[in-house]
Amino acid sequence: MRFNVFKNTVLLFVLVLISCASKTKGNLTEANQILAQTETKINTPIIAPISVGANQTTAYLPLLKGKRIGVVANQTSVIFKTRQSTHKATTNQKHTHIVDSLISEKINVIKVFAPEHGFRGKADAGEVVKDGIDTKTGLPIISLYGKNKKPSAEQLQDIDIVLFDIQDVGARFYTYISSLHYVMEACAEQNKQLIVLDRPNPNGHYIDGPILEMEHSSFVGMHPVPVVHGLTIGEYAKMINGEKWLKNGVQCNLSVITMKHYNRQMAYDLPIKPSPNLPNAQAINLYPSLCFFEGTNISAGRGTGLQFQIYGSPLLPITNYTFTPKANDGAKYPKHENEICNGYNLSETKSLNGLNLNYLITAYTTTKNQSDFFIKNGFFTKLAGTKKLQQQIEAGWNEDKIKATWTSGLDSFKVKRQPYILYN
Repeated sequence: MRFNVFKNTVLLFVLVLISCASKTKGNLTEANQILAQTETKINTPIIAPISVGANQTTAYLPLLKGKRIGVVANQTSVIFKTRQSTHKATTNQKHTHIVDSLISEKINVIKVFAPEHGFRGKADAGEVVKDGIDTKTGLPIISLYGKNKKPSAEQLQDIDIVLFDIQDVGARFYTYISSLHYVMEACAEQNKQLIVLDRPNPNGHYIDGPILEMEHSSFVGMHPVPVVHGLTIGEYAKMINGEKWLKNGVQCNLSVITMKHYNRQMAYDLPIKPSPNLPNAQAINLYPSLCFFEGTNISAGRGTGLQFQIYGSPLLPITNYTFTPKANDGAKYPKHENEICNGYNLSETKSLNGLNLNYLITAYTTTKNQSDFFIKNGFFTKLAGTKKLQQQIEAGWNEDKIKATWTSGLDSFKVKRQPYILYN
């Protein structure tokens, strides 16, 4: 700091002499510009790239040596090779899958547990994931999205430690945190240690939505948290444990391997898509707002190349944008398949810093048949975690009036989550 002050002082003195010798105003302006540029270069901070929990190998490999390991993983469970950047939070480049890395380190990996979408992330949302064998490693794959969503005592019998490493997106209805819950519960009941390798929350910069009412708990919402909770998956695991949300109030032997150089205000563009229908940062940012459409007759873009970046329906008025859902990877039977949907393209809109209910309200108020807007199976209530949101929309409430009813619950949640925060 002292060197920078001295350097700037000397440079300023030289420029003053130059400006005094000059009789033109243009030279003085040029000198000031040079000084400003020099100050900028001197004071520009170097921002280190985020280093995820999986990259902290010296923190967790010693814990795994000589132990029998089960890994909960999918396509996002990788160790990155990064390079330094002066203007971006992360520049993740090549990577190695965590399972392949552990095997190369002579860690005794016994089996892999796969969540929704499977170990390689190819299955549709809601599609049953089957047990199998990983063709690359020969390891058995045990599904956590098939017959059982919770590892059985038999499946954990030959394991000492479970390693959990999955990229989440920070929305209550994204089911990886539900899989985390059941893995924690099984580890607690079978006296197994659980290690969570932490990863950034791309929606960690805000907290919003109604708090889930426990009578509406399901696999798309298991805990009394808002739709957008603002926690990393490691912080969320600590909260599950600390609040005793597991069955019978059990707590597991939990360790979280934290990240380096991360804070929740950083923009983080996921280098690997976390599921088939969240292909990019825009979809991930819009997902908490547009996922409500999954409980309605409105398509959120499944069966297109703009999943969770567009919405529409044949039942909406004609707009300047249309799309036609067709079967593709991650959407074998998309809503309104092969039908022209009138709607809206949000792929170029500015990133959200809170839930946007106006998409939902506009669709409801303009649809041809409001009585058929919300699907009769009650899935919208499961997504919202309350019946109130549907009732408020049907009653004609605007976004501000609806959000005002969330304030007290959000304030209480922010206090409750504070002991589990690991990052600024």
